Amino acid sequence: MKILFVCTGNICRSPLAEAILKDKFTKRKITAEVDSAGLEYFHVGDPPDKRAIEVAKRHDIDISNHRGRLFTINDFDRFDKIFIMDPYHYTSLAGKARNDKEMENVDYIMNMVYPGQNLPVLDPWYDGMEAFEKVYRQLEEACEKIADWISQ
Repeated sequence: MKILFVCTGNICRSPLAEAILKDKFTKRKITAEVDSAGLEYFHVGDPPDKRAIEVAKRHDIDISNHRGRLFTINDFDRFDKIFIMDPYHYTSLAGKARNDKEMENVDYIMNMVYPGQNLPVLDPWYDGMEAFEKVYRQLEEACEKIADWISQ
């Protein structure tokens, strides 16, 4: 199983989701590939937002070595499941998809917790640490469901 998380710049939500799921997989001894990417080029090569690093650290997860990368068309071929954070990401991927089949593996991450509701994980970029903590909790809950799903 190969899972990709996608957000806008790949410095907040998607690297947090990647690290949370990797941690869960390690603890459950699940072998799978987990990665993350962004849709905008302006943070390619950048480390995560300092607040994302801090909130991960509070939960004993280190994302400081992550570097932002851009989503590529080949990611549709490489990954079995692509989780997005909000409607902008879904629309962007739909615009990049070469065919309808590629979009079959794209879903809102929060649909793992609230199936079919397409609830977003709000972008914490413009807010303080409380927003990053809330995002962490949302992603942790969704990643727990992903780990349960993969385990079955």
